Amino acid sequence: MTDKSHILIVEDDLDLAEMLNAYFRVQGYEVQTAAWGEDAVRMTQESPPNLVVLDIRLPDIDGYEVCRRLRTHRRTQDVPIIFLTEKRDRVDKLSGLELGVVDYITKPFDIQELRLRVRNALRRANQASLVNPVTNLPEGPVVDESLGRLLYADRPWSVLLITIMGLDSFREMYGFVASDDVLRAVSLMMNNAVRDVGNDHDFIGHLAPHDFVIVTDAEHLDPIRDRVEMRLKQSMEYFYPLKDRDKAKQAMQEHRLQLVIGQVHHKQGPFDDLSALKDAVLRSRELEV
Repeated sequence: MTDKSHILIVEDDLDLAEMLNAYFRVQGYEVQTAAWGEDAVRMTQESPPNLVVLDIRLPDIDGYEVCRRLRTHRRTQDVPIIFLTEKRDRVDKLSGLELGVVDYITKPFDIQELRLRVRNALRRANQASLVNPVTNLPEGPVVDESLGRLLYADRPWSVLLITIMGLDSFREMYGFVASDDVLRAVSLMMNNAVRDVGNDHDFIGHLAPHDFVIVTDAEHLDPIRDRVEMRLKQSMEYFYPLKDRDKAKQAMQEHRLQLVIGQVHHKQGPFDDLSALKDAVLRSRELEV
């Protein structure tokens, strides 16, 4: 295993790509290059990079399409992208920003400036990795730390798992804005439930992008679960955009969005390690809606 940040450079000018490859390797990065957009998409799915430097003008699909495809896959939806292009039009920059591009540099460029932009984008991404970019709830190491403490806790504890199934197909039908609104609404309902019927020590976070966990005590588990479950059932149909009633009706009939809930209690332990506890939490899921 390597701790080096992995950069993918997507550039059809082979001389420039080779120069950037050599330069960033000297800077201590692991670097891959691609001259075609389709190759870049395939490579990111095989091994998601930490950052993509992406030229807009490519021989097959353009950089905008590459960016769209990366944003529609869970493994690459949060990978920071820097557009590298000759275009200077404000509309082009806005198009990139709408797709979630984190930076934009035009040719010809200063290699030192690009190096600093890459470094800063990676730093921001590493800092942001502690919280979900949509809900601002903790994820990754922060969640692992909270769950890990349960392995040695001397008090009755419970973990509530709430998963929104079908969000990927929902996103394909309605887009990122609508699917992000669902995640934000679910996180708000959980926060409100913990505030109203939980206690000050409860923890809310992401086990995965579509998996929420609430760590609480045995006494407050059922009230929190009942409150969240009731609010989500009441709100499920409102997640579908009214502007497209026919598609929304079809999606609801096909249960495009489904609520899955599970829970684990301290009495089900002891657990050997954090992985065993997380596996138990995920296995506890049962289809509710």
